[in-house]
Amino acid sequence: MKNIIDINIANKLRLNKNVVFLDCRFQLSNPAYGFNEYQKSHIPLSRYVDLNKDLSSSVQKHGGRHPLPNLNDFGKLLGELGIDHDTIVICYDDGTNDNAARCWFLCNLVGHKFTFVLNGGYKKWLENGFEVTTNVEEVLPKNFEINVQDHLISSMHEVKRNSNREAFNLIDSRENIRYIGEFEPIDRIAGHIPGAKNSFWKDVLTESGEFKTTEELQALFSPYNKGDETVVYCGSGVTGCVNYLGLIEAGYTNVKLYPGSFSDWISYEDNVVNKIKL
Repeated sequence: MKNIIDINIANKLRLNKNVVFLDCRFQLSNPAYGFNEYQKSHIPLSRYVDLNKDLSSSVQKHGGRHPLPNLNDFGKLLGELGIDHDTIVICYDDGTNDNAARCWFLCNLVGHKFTFVLNGGYKKWLENGFEVTTNVEEVLPKNFEINVQDHLISSMHEVKRNSNREAFNLIDSRENIRYIGEFEPIDRIAGHIPGAKNSFWKDVLTESGEFKTTEELQALFSPYNKGDETVVYCGSGVTGCVNYLGLIEAGYTNVKLYPGSFSDWISYEDNVVNKIKL
């Protein structure tokens, strides 16, 4: 796999001083959880990044529940964390992979080419008995110049314009019960964007929380034509990054993320929302 790093390889790479681990642990129900856990223990060479404070910007009328951060600010943050374009970056979370994938996506969005997601996350690291620490190393800041890859994202207007086009894959990454509109625990409207098909983001992973093999991912996404533009969304642009990463590993090359996702879509009063009656 090109963007997902094996736990054993990551353990060997940490001996390389040009490697930085980004600890992305986070819980929506307890925003302080991730940093508290980082202080208790983390992988050596780790710096903590917070989903709300570092991997998102403040909520506005539009943009969804986790708008993308200002990319200049994010590039500055990477530099402050000791990262430049020659640094190997390994993102991890508890093993849910959603927050790590969000960080991975953002690093790619600002043009970093050597970013990986740790397969199995911190849970797998602990299970293997690899070294952990409470030590927070002094960071030598570097200069990170952003090179924004606009082709990785799709706007609401682009999704709206293309959603019913035949040669266009629109993938809703949420749980099926939310996709069909039977139940919506977070957003004020239930349903999905017209033209979207459902592929739950957790189906990219095995029961133990690791990414499925390339062959399994190719089978999972086989209903979607590789030659067509593919746009992924979820509720707020976080878990959709797991599907995005899975599609890339399955060999899809024309893949975009709709960052604001469903929570952005419903912020526009004239946007239609579909439901499926069982």
